[in-house]
Amino acid sequence: MNLEQFYNTGYEVIFVAFSGIILAQLVKCFLHLIVKRNLDLRLFTTTGGMPSSHSAGVMGLSTTVGLIQGFSSIDFAIALGFAFIVMYDAAGVRRAAGKQAACLNKIIMDLYKQDLQEAGGKLKELLGHTPMQVFVGALFGIIYAYYIHHFLFR
Repeated sequence: MNLEQFYNTGYEVIFVAFSGIILAQLVKCFLHLIVKRNLDLRLFTTTGGMPSSHSAGVMGLSTTVGLIQGFSSIDFAIALGFAFIVMYDAAGVRRAAGKQAACLNKIIMDLYKQDLQEAGGKLKELLGHTPMQVFVGALFGIIYAYYIHHFLFR
């Protein structure tokens, strides 16, 4: 299969976006292995953590659009606007929801005397990202897009 046929097409954009997400999730598992000294493959399918795979995906997408269409194109402006909304949501709304879940879990544990199943189970707390996790994910996506565009598809 010749990868050159995908160069400068929408397929390249889609490939970078989705493979960037997958690669960032793998990096998240690898970093957890290094820091915590245990392999938790569940991290591959969860939100939150370092780096933000959402940020890596959308910045990879927008960077690839910029490389193909030009960084002054309307297509790039739309992709970048979309990326900023996703990253703001990851560091803002989803992070706040995670903090609320932690508070609710504590309240439920106090009310139900440690029996969370009686209240419907524990709420997921790791939903969003810190600004640094979003920044690192975005940087990862930009670098990854440049690498794929200039080295893999050529």
